Amino acid sequence: MLVLSRLREQTIMIGDGVEITVVDIKGEKVRLGISAPREIQVHRKEVYDAIRRENAAASEGVAADDLTRAAQRLPRLNRDGGDGRLRQPTIAPRTAGRSLSA
Repeated sequence: MLVLSRLREQTIMIGDGVEITVVDIKGEKVRLGISAPREIQVHRKEVYDAIRRENAAASEGVAADDLTRAAQRLPRLNRDGGDGRLRQPTIAPRTAGRSLSA
């Protein structure tokens, strides 16, 4: 574990995208400001542990076959454009001159 000393208003960088600033110090309590990219989740440790426990409890008893059956019920999606992103299937336009009346 790396241990650093910082004063109020000083910052620590983690990688290129996470910035932790000491906002305030009152007695034994330190307030931190955290700036991170949206895709990085930031939680207090006790909240993180609770989320993990809830996720583990929710996944108990779920078999791989259950997940496969659920996935088969989802609408089909196309992978196109070469970028690997999922897209909703497109509906082909009606043929010109075709009549709907009998």
